[in-house]
Amino acid sequence: MKNFEYIQPGSLNAVSTLSKEKFVSSHLFAGGTDVLGLMKDNIISPDRLINLKNLPNMDKIVYKKGEGISIGTLVKISDIAENEDIMNHFTALAQAAGEVASPQLRNVGTLGGNICQRPRCWYFRGEFDCIRKGGGICYAYEGENKFHCIVGGGPCYIVHPSDTAVALTALNASIKIHSNGTMKEIPIREFFILPEDDPMKENILEPGEAITEIFIPELETGKKSAYIKLKERDVWDFMTVSIAAVADVSGSLINNVELAFGGTAPKPWYDENINKVFINSKISDLETNVKKIFNDSELLSKNKYKLQLIRNLTKRILNNFSA
Repeated sequence: MKNFEYIQPGSLNAVSTLSKEKFVSSHLFAGGTDVLGLMKDNIISPDRLINLKNLPNMDKIVYKKGEGISIGTLVKISDIAENEDIMNHFTALAQAAGEVASPQLRNVGTLGGNICQRPRCWYFRGEFDCIRKGGGICYAYEGENKFHCIVGGGPCYIVHPSDTAVALTALNASIKIHSNGTMKEIPIREFFILPEDDPMKENILEPGEAITEIFIPELETGKKSAYIKLKERDVWDFMTVSIAAVADVSGSLINNVELAFGGTAPKPWYDENINKVFINSKISDLETNVKKIFNDSELLSKNKYKLQLIRNLTKRILNNFSA
């Protein structure tokens, strides 16, 4: 690991100025649970590390009944998992946060860092000059692709590793970003990008920009949310596949549903056409309806099992709403 400068600025404007300085490569971090690993593996070698922890008012959770909840980007994952307002009103996010890593890492990692973490692909993390590191090939396409994507891939086939991002996508959250001295707010569904847009990035953040806050609107009356994650080992592990759902279910009828999927695509996967399959449908028809989703999947040599897995997980989470 090469020597680097370590700075703790006290304002967002200072962060923007420092991270855009010419001829100096900078990297933002808070908990550092991903950044330090990237540096040790020589995936990134910044000249300057900019710690966001000293920035004021970005570690708060504020719930306003009837409006929604604001969560600062520096809020710890463990605090999200244990917050009563989140557990009661935005259950999927609390459940997703509780599935992140180990208790020790949840006590250090932040929400902003979790949704901005880099892929876990072993080629990207290993000593391979893959597309995501500026090379000319995705080694997973014809290589070890057991955990890679089934939709949205090409020319790179990573999956996005964040649990909380999947829940926030289903919950229709928005992200506030400090950009060049001003604030902008965008839907989280527009924050993440596919490899076809830029194979070396996972989101739209540009140098000098920093997430300050995530806002989730209050769920409509009758709607509940949930998150389920399947992993290969029943210990700390990244998702094999996961699903978050916001649903209005009355008895045996699914009136409305918003689904987001993890472990299936290079970003949290949201598809209105999938939602339409289940809206105004019967719970008793789930066995038939789940066969209508992900029919456009591009299955790789070793990840075909994911198609059946995600269909079964969809059936499980929607069945649970009617229980």
